[in-house]
Amino acid sequence: MRVLVGWDDVEQADLISLYLSVDASEAVVTSDPERLIAEAKRTGDWDVILMTTLLPDIDGSFAIFEKLRQLRPGCPVVCACEAQDVFRMARFMSSGMRTYVLRDAGAEFIFLLQAMLETVVAAVHNEREQKIAERLREEVDSVRKLQESITPRDITLPAGYQIVARYEPSQMKVLGGQPIVMAGGDYYDIFRLDDSHIVLLVGDASGHGMKACMSIMTMHTLARMIRNREFEDPATFVVEINRHLCEQSIVSNEGGFITMLYGVLNTDRHELRWCSAGHPIPLLQDLERNEIRALAEDDAGGLPLAITPDAEYETHTSTVPAGSRLLLYTDGLAEAFPEGGEVHAEFGLNGILGTLKRLVRQPLADVFQTLFDESNAFTQGSGRHDDTSVVLLEHSC
Repeated sequence: MRVLVGWDDVEQADLISLYLSVDASEAVVTSDPERLIAEAKRTGDWDVILMTTLLPDIDGSFAIFEKLRQLRPGCPVVCACEAQDVFRMARFMSSGMRTYVLRDAGAEFIFLLQAMLETVVAAVHNEREQKIAERLREEVDSVRKLQESITPRDITLPAGYQIVARYEPSQMKVLGGQPIVMAGGDYYDIFRLDDSHIVLLVGDASGHGMKACMSIMTMHTLARMIRNREFEDPATFVVEINRHLCEQSIVSNEGGFITMLYGVLNTDRHELRWCSAGHPIPLLQDLERNEIRALAEDDAGGLPLAITPDAEYETHTSTVPAGSRLLLYTDGLAEAFPEGGEVHAEFGLNGILGTLKRLVRQPLADVFQTLFDESNAFTQGSGRHDDTSVVLLEHSC
């Protein structure tokens, strides 16, 4: 703690300097008003300023106080006055004085100064952190709302198909454990190319926060720009998106990338043609047998997007038969984990499979909600540290 002191009594000034210059604290004490102003002007931060209202008198000290407030607007100023002058503190208080201390005849107040000034400094730091945290909440919330605005609504599907989808942001804790809902890099999109073709798209940008969110916004813009070309071949679409993203420094800067699963579902043939750019492979559940399998091996996906413009991708074809459910998801669902555990454990693929199998006879919306609930419950109250997007589709009998 760095303390600047302006004091009228030289003997008391020496004692104050002695008591305030302990441990990691540093005090500069002067009885010269001009030096007090000069010290306030020096480069560097003062944590708190302590001054008497008798330097040299009430009116003179108020002029010095106003000058100090002008020079150091963010620094708290504490005044010390005689008991009979308490009523004069009103104008100091209305002009920004943090608090005041009463001077007693025996100068015993000096022994309380260290603790009192430390309390003032701690309170000011707390207030600053709260303001910064609130500003962060407001900025992140604005970007997050922009991100949420691009998620599709009112999705209509042909008879025999149902779909539920959600993007859920991660949280970080600041200031006493209060959470901030973060902007993030997860994304999904669902739209119809024509009466019998539906696009299912899930993406996940590396990292968290503003950069990840802006990377996803860039990918979304590109996908919307070129989707009218009706890329029924997913690999061709992914190649095109990758080439454009490699030209966008906002994504690839500092090693950033995006994983993506792009699929086109033919609802006449009940066939999904899909392509993975480093993304988790979709899961297909047979509701009659209650068996779940990945649509391909883990290595079926190509490189994530925005790494190299020459990356090659492959289109896979899978049947989505009647009596089945198809799950597309980002890794936030599986990578949920509790904080502070001695052994790192995740909800994982086993958690996803267990939920799907246990609720095989439940309505689609209930299964979907339980996936999120159980993944979150696995964190034991700490919340998922990665944003999560999930698309769950059912082809009924």
